[in-house]
Amino acid sequence: MFRSNIARIALPILSSIAGLSATAPAMAQPVQSREAPVIIAPTAPPTPQVEVIPAAPSQVVVWQPGRWGWNGSGWEWVPGAYVQRPQPAALWEPGHWDASPTGGYVWVAGHWR
Repeated sequence: MFRSNIARIALPILSSIAGLSATAPAMAQPVQSREAPVIIAPTAPPTPQVEVIPAAPSQVVVWQPGRWGWNGSGWEWVPGAYVQRPQPAALWEPGHWDASPTGGYVWVAGHWR
């Protein structure tokens, strides 16, 4: 009896001191980084492939063109696709490869504006 009373009183106090809920265990929230990994390729990408852009399925999507991606050992084509705009007037700025002053080419990711 004495133990159950201590647990009933002490648990909420200790939980509040620790910043936890007395009724549910604290759950870790995933941390999402806004920074993309730096991708460096030793050579310039090949000439972009010609893509046939299909008709847009709706007014709320925009075409993101295909691009060459570096997989760590060679270039591989990443085909373009329609994606939904985050806002009706949003425009997609495609990513591109920039020559690095220290050698190689660095991927600059695309973004919405």
